[in-house]
Amino acid sequence: MKKLLTYGATGYTGRMAADRAKALGLDFEIAGRNQPRLASLAEQLGVSLRVFEADAGAAQALAGIDVLLNFAGPFAKTAEPLMRACLEAGVDYLDIAAEINVYRLAERLGAEAAEAGVMLLPGVGWDVVPTDCLAVHVAQRVQEPQSLKVALQVPGSMSRGSAMSVSEIIGAGLMTRIDGHLVSAPDAKPQEFDFGEGLVPCAPLSFADLVTGWHSTGIPNIAMFVHVSGDAFPEGDLSQLPDGPTAEQRDAHRARAVAEVRGADGTVAHSMIETVNGYSYTPLAALEAARRVLEGERRTGFETPARLFGGGFAETIEGTTITDL
Repeated sequence: MKKLLTYGATGYTGRMAADRAKALGLDFEIAGRNQPRLASLAEQLGVSLRVFEADAGAAQALAGIDVLLNFAGPFAKTAEPLMRACLEAGVDYLDIAAEINVYRLAERLGAEAAEAGVMLLPGVGWDVVPTDCLAVHVAQRVQEPQSLKVALQVPGSMSRGSAMSVSEIIGAGLMTRIDGHLVSAPDAKPQEFDFGEGLVPCAPLSFADLVTGWHSTGIPNIAMFVHVSGDAFPEGDLSQLPDGPTAEQRDAHRARAVAEVRGADGTVAHSMIETVNGYSYTPLAALEAARRVLEGERRTGFETPARLFGGGFAETIEGTTITDL
């Protein structure tokens, strides 16, 4: 069997993912920076551990590994050194990043990765698997799709790691894709979308689908939005936030996203994807993606979930439905 390494395994999502890897019977090890926490988790799971920083020397720690699955955010700090370590070590790279600059980096490194025989596949969690597959689905409902709008609904509370990643997304500035080019859009305006209970205002935000949607669908004009409800976007000292929502809190808030595609003839199609809570969905999707890659479902260079696994990938996770509106 080929071997998986989960990095950031003792974090909120990383721990759930390690449990999932064990349940699937994968050949895997766990890794991160905190030796005591890793040792405790490794003993519980009955697996080996590796302790190393996400830095220039990380390639040496990847000996004997076939796939690295990175859960250590903010990914602005870990993605580049771990991607470059994977290129050096000949290891496929996966992560659950939502930060757009991680995808722009993977895109830039795509040719180098292909030459090294390595795949760079960021976004195998809730962002971007459901929205990427939704975009592919709704694009097939019109002739010559020209524009894509995707809006995410973010309900309930947010994990500490996600809150820090959102800070990175906001810090990247507002962007949109026009005629195939990613451009700054500081004057982007809110729009209204319907997640099943009537129109609600959604703010523009530069999510990763501005990159993945372009590669997965070829649609040249893409805009991203988000609707926040409850206490989803916390303020203040983010380091003081709890690890993440409890199982009961996750169960109380399902996740939704809607997509609108306009065709060359003016036809407009809308579809919505609904899943279990994003924090519950992420370890399920990420480990299913890793399992498939370990079994040989891979292509070298930069890839997106829907382009690699097909537009139906999101719906292979139990509790996921796409509805045409």
